[in-house]
Amino acid sequence: MLPSITPFGGMNLRPRSSGSGGVEEARNALGQRLRELRRRAQLSGKQLAESLSWQPSKVSKIENGKQTPTDDDIEAWTRATDTEHETEALLASLHTLEVQHAEWQRVLKAGMLGHQLELSEQDAKTRLYRSFEPAVVPGLLQTAEFARALFSRAIMVHRVPNDVNDAVAKRMQRQEMLYRTDKAFHFVITEAALRYRLCAVDTMLGQLDRLVSLTSLRNMRLGVIGYETQYVVDPRHGFMIYNSDLVRVETYSAELNLRQSHEIGLYTSTFEKLAAVASYDAAARAVINRAIADLASAQPEDGE
Repeated sequence: MLPSITPFGGMNLRPRSSGSGGVEEARNALGQRLRELRRRAQLSGKQLAESLSWQPSKVSKIENGKQTPTDDDIEAWTRATDTEHETEALLASLHTLEVQHAEWQRVLKAGMLGHQLELSEQDAKTRLYRSFEPAVVPGLLQTAEFARALFSRAIMVHRVPNDVNDAVAKRMQRQEMLYRTDKAFHFVITEAALRYRLCAVDTMLGQLDRLVSLTSLRNMRLGVIGYETQYVVDPRHGFMIYNSDLVRVETYSAELNLRQSHEIGLYTSTFEKLAAVASYDAAARAVINRAIADLASAQPEDGE
């Protein structure tokens, strides 16, 4: 089965490394703080739930880090436990968690363009981009047609407003930074990303042709890991490293924004190992051209 693709060009697999650890730890810590407030108020979980007209399981899920509370949940909890002086600090913790674990339903509620604008703000602060993708061409390297195909699919999956044209236009505008000499880019993709049928054949051929041309950019390294390559670490999921400050991972349900030093260190080390076995320049173009030839030969000729 082919992997599903996230709204912005990443592979949808739940990270099994420490990538999700920081988010889980933050959610658990918030749940523990709320449990302490309940216990200080000498309320059982059932009593608190009844006072708030909640299902008892909701209190348990929040306290055990299985469910993220909303702002209203936090405010109701502190009222019921007579600890409203804790509300501001708890909301701050919740909002930090929401930045770390940004659910697509919340991020995309106004459409796709808003997220592209947020990415533009990150672009302005970033001088070194490092990206690994095992299943799809990275967003900054996509043609307009390829991006349109992925955005259109995301709109159907997440049922958000259709602003594909504006989102595609913004992504194309963001790509202008690929030609800025004050920025450096290092992309590593697998040969599978060249071959998955994620769009029409003509669209994919145009995308592969663009990748060939991008291999000659002076401020970019584009590596391709061929099928025959022996991996040192497994290509578990895609990720992007911004400078040495942020790692972004896309899952089925959310975008993870990881800032803990040990997480950034792990992903940086993983990227270096993947980059070390990739092919570059003429060797990379050979892998891409091989995929182009195979795809073109599978395309029916006019009239057939």
